Amino acid sequence: MRKKGKVLALIPARLNSKRLPKKVLLSIANLPLIIHVYRRVLFSKKIDDAYICCDDKAIFDCAKKFGAKVILTSKKHNNGSERILEGYKKIKKKYRLIVDVQGDEPLINPRHIDKVIDFHLKNSDADIVVPNLLIENIPNKNIVKIVSNKMNKIIYFSRSQVPFGLEKKEKKLKKHLSIVSFSPNALKRYSAQRPTENEKIEKIELMRALDLGMNIKTFTLKGDSFSVDVKNDFIQAKKYMIKDKFYNFYK
Repeated sequence: MRKKGKVLALIPARLNSKRLPKKVLLSIANLPLIIHVYRRVLFSKKIDDAYICCDDKAIFDCAKKFGAKVILTSKKHNNGSERILEGYKKIKKKYRLIVDVQGDEPLINPRHIDKVIDFHLKNSDADIVVPNLLIENIPNKNIVKIVSNKMNKIIYFSRSQVPFGLEKKEKKLKKHLSIVSFSPNALKRYSAQRPTENEKIEKIELMRALDLGMNIKTFTLKGDSFSVDVKNDFIQAKKYMIKDKFYNFYK
C-alpha cells in the first residue's frame, strides 16, 4: 500500500541540445520523440500527474498539439533538474515525490518508473534515488557510471570506467539510468546552489547533490535503457520502436 502523497513526473526538454540539435522534436514512428516519452510516463501505475518542462515555444506547441501537459520554462537553467524545479513551482501543488524522466528516452520502460517510486517510498531517508543497470565494461564517455557502497548509497558518478580495478571485461559497471526521484526539499536545495567544481569537471549534474552531502541511493534494475544522444542513436531508436511492446498501446 502506497503511503500518503501524490507523485509528480516532470520531463525536462530543451530545443538546442549540443550533440543532436532539436532531437526532442525528431519523428520516431510517426510521433515526436518527446511525445513518446510523455505517453510512456502515463503508463506508469505510480504517477499521479505528468508534465513536459520545456525551454522553447516549438516544443510547447508540439506538446499541446499532441495533448500533453506542458510548462514553458526559462532558457537560462544549467540543467534539467533546475528546469523541473521551475515547472514544479508553477504547478503550485504538493507532492510526496518528484520524478525527473529525461526527455531523450523514447523507449523508457514505465515499469522502471514504478520500481523507482516504490524504492524511494520504502527508503524515505533518501533525498534522491537513481536506479542503475549493469552494463559491459566498455569505455563510453556518453554513459554515466555509478559507484555505490553496501548500503546502496552513491559515493561517486563518473563518465570514466569506475571503480578502478575493474579492468577485466567480464566485470560489470553500474549505468546511471535517466529516471531520478527527488523529495521536493531535495530538489529545492539542489537548485538553490550554484554548479560545483566536480559537477563541471565530470559534466554530471548530480555531482552537485553529492557535493552538498545529500543522501543519494541506488538499486539495480533489469532490462535495458536507451537515450538518443547522437544521430546513430536516433537511427537505432526508429528500428527499436517498431518492435516495442508499449508503443503498440499508444501509437
